[in-house]
Amino acid sequence: MTTVAPTVGDRSDMGSTSTSQTNALIASDRVEGTAVRRPNGDSIGRIERLMIEKASGRVAYAVMSFGGFLGMGEGYHTVPWATLRFEPEMDAYVLDVTEEQLKAAPPTSPEGNDPSYDRKWEEHVHRYFNATPYWSI
Repeated sequence: MTTVAPTVGDRSDMGSTSTSQTNALIASDRVEGTAVRRPNGDSIGRIERLMIEKASGRVAYAVMSFGGFLGMGEGYHTVPWATLRFEPEMDAYVLDVTEEQLKAAPPTSPEGNDPSYDRKWEEHVHRYFNATPYWSI
């Protein structure tokens, strides 16, 4: 999948303190909390944080939460950024996976700072989501 540059309407419902954005750029605090949906519009979860490669500044992953009720029982998964695309009509990012695929995806912590983060783990995540690794783009 390819990444589409996000353009977001009014996100005042997210409590953002930043209003800096253009049609091609968006502040990271405005991405965090954004809904993630399936192509048919069904809700999957939300983006909790972005993982950015230090040297290049490229977004590598989104840490996504799904499931649970009132924060209890939520699962967290690191999803390669290239697997998400922004759909302005839904005001959400779209991820084309089934519930079973998401539940079986490599888990992560809400902070996205698992000690397993190494190239081997990253390759595993990219293979799982059938995504081109960010370091190859």
